[in-house]
Amino acid sequence: MDDIPIGALFAALAVLILLSAFFSGSETAMMALNRYRLKHLRDQKHKGAMRASSLLEKPDRLIGLILLGNNFVNILASSIATIIAIRLYGEVGIAIAAALLTIVILIFSEVTPKTMAALHPEKIAFPVSFILKPLLKVVYPIVWLVNLIANGVLKLLGISPEDENGEMALSREELRTVVKEAGTMIPQRHQQMLFGILDLEKVTVEDIMIPRNEVIGIDLDTDHDELEAQLRSCRHTRIPIFSNNLDNIAGVMHVRKIPDLLEQPEESRETAIHEKMEEPYYVPIGTPLHTQLNNFQREKRRIGFVVDEYGDIQGLVTLEDILEEIVGEFTTDPGYNKDIHDQKDGSYLIDASANIRDINKSLTWTLNTEGPKTLNGLIIETLENIPETGTSLRIGKYIIEILQTTKQAVKTVKIQPVKAENLDELIEN
Repeated sequence: MDDIPIGALFAALAVLILLSAFFSGSETAMMALNRYRLKHLRDQKHKGAMRASSLLEKPDRLIGLILLGNNFVNILASSIATIIAIRLYGEVGIAIAAALLTIVILIFSEVTPKTMAALHPEKIAFPVSFILKPLLKVVYPIVWLVNLIANGVLKLLGISPEDENGEMALSREELRTVVKEAGTMIPQRHQQMLFGILDLEKVTVEDIMIPRNEVIGIDLDTDHDELEAQLRSCRHTRIPIFSNNLDNIAGVMHVRKIPDLLEQPEESRETAIHEKMEEPYYVPIGTPLHTQLNNFQREKRRIGFVVDEYGDIQGLVTLEDILEEIVGEFTTDPGYNKDIHDQKDGSYLIDASANIRDINKSLTWTLNTEGPKTLNGLIIETLENIPETGTSLRIGKYIIEILQTTKQAVKTVKIQPVKAENLDELIEN
């Protein structure tokens, strides 16, 4: 080493520092790549993405290669810096060289390249993959030996490198976060549709069904004049047909068949109705919406009667109801709800039969949806009785005043959301 010019040593040291920066930046860039975007680019036959993806299939080999190179050049740089220090200042220069080299490597070979790689991983990872892939083939025996020993240590610690390959499936909530983080790349309307699809799994037919007492159908036991009036006035696409009450459901009839029925003689009209209607289709209560959507598609149905464990009809669910959970209301403006009326003082008059999920969606509230499905049910469950008119209660951060009741249920309420800064004061009082 004494015969090597000092200038050559400084040049070699500079090259080693650059190589250290190369390996440090490569490690961060490769690990910071978005795996889903990488798969997309690989499918598009992007050469850099294909090479990077190939390297990441065996992350232990990639990390072994990078760390092998990084440690080798750092140790060699330290040795050369020590030689330079001794030749210039003697043994006292060793400490100075160590301090200066630490600062130089920290700034130029660690912080700067790793920060750049973290901010622009693709711009660095794809080009360096041209070098890393052939380099891995050259030093593969050494990398293999290093990984063999390292994996043996991991197994002693109870960790198997084969269990994980760096690719983990996203949960539903993580997918929601990905959609939110997309920002303007996905229009807000499309984001809401994606959220609706993700929520199908945790929402059941009971949450969106038309309650039994609100189901509109045609009673075959009525007299002919009233039956004709019902047929003429029905506004739904498909109408339930029953005898006396909904428990005696006979079937479902499409509205386009009604004109033909009205032309039938009175004595044969009921027989014609039975001939033209479809068999009723039943849906177990508690069925998740994504399952029911598949069932509707498989059975080629658009309407089903929700039944409980005893076989009693609890309500009616349609294909349109499920689709509206994804795309929003078909017939009204988004956020509009006929059961909700806002007041000038910031409160809301709400029909207590309204579905809690619909209220939350319309007003972006957080009323509990785990128990009762309607506001009336939530109030009765909270008070454990049917309240009198004028009763007030607080549920979460909402003050509820009972405006109208019957012997069986709460009819109308006034709800005042409480601001977060006033909630603690309200609780103390």
